[in-house]
Amino acid sequence: MESFSQEYILPWLINIGLAIAIFVLGRWVVKLLINVLGRVLRKTKMDTMLINFVSSIAHALLLLFVVIAALGQLGVDTTSLIALIGAAGLAIGLSLQDSLKNFAAGVMLIVFRPFREGDFVEAGGVSGIVEHITIFNSVFRTGDNREIILPNGKIYSDCIINYSKRDTRRVDMVFGIGYGDDLLKAKRVLMEILEQDERVLKDPAPVVSVAELGDSSVNFNVRPWVKTADYWAVRWDITEKVKLEFDRQGISIPFPQMDVHLHQEEKTAG
Repeated sequence: MESFSQEYILPWLINIGLAIAIFVLGRWVVKLLINVLGRVLRKTKMDTMLINFVSSIAHALLLLFVVIAALGQLGVDTTSLIALIGAAGLAIGLSLQDSLKNFAAGVMLIVFRPFREGDFVEAGGVSGIVEHITIFNSVFRTGDNREIILPNGKIYSDCIINYSKRDTRRVDMVFGIGYGDDLLKAKRVLMEILEQDERVLKDPAPVVSVAELGDSSVNFNVRPWVKTADYWAVRWDITEKVKLEFDRQGISIPFPQMDVHLHQEEKTAG
């Protein structure tokens, strides 16, 4: 009995003790390494959400290594275990292709930052203010206060237009006058309206130019530069002022029309 204990029980107890020690000490080392990794990443001014995500992945991988080491101390065939984990990971990856795609796109959005929270963007067929960016999806708020949740894969694979990225924007407007109206007078009126609006920037200077001789009107391109935050207010106000001032100055704003000419043929007596 004593020889049995020394040959079998004692080695098992020693291996179990060593396995527990490896696990406990390994967890402490993993925690220490993760704290160091977090401090290093924060010094690089990386996004907090990405730091937390990278730390979580690193923590899981290191802890898995500790568990495998502890099981190896107990005599478990870790080679088979690693192969089993790899096969399970592959199966899970294949079943979660869309989720992994969204995850990868989320990491790219967080790292390269084509837009930030609070920006007004057009992406994935949606226009709105970005409220949240997570690993798998992003949340937008539309102008009429709807909440739209888009998968990051759809956003990153599509064209992204960020209207808030630049400090200034150009307002592109087109106004038409009748062919019988005074072209130079209309051009002067348009320029005066722009110059009187304090929100219109002096540099770059606003532009008023004849764009085309249309079917029913002579069209002007009116292009002032404004601060991005003033874009819509200036666009709406300028449009209203142009209509009111053209009416006051007797300048017409024609609408599309078609002249139909009728010709009557005289029949000769047979």
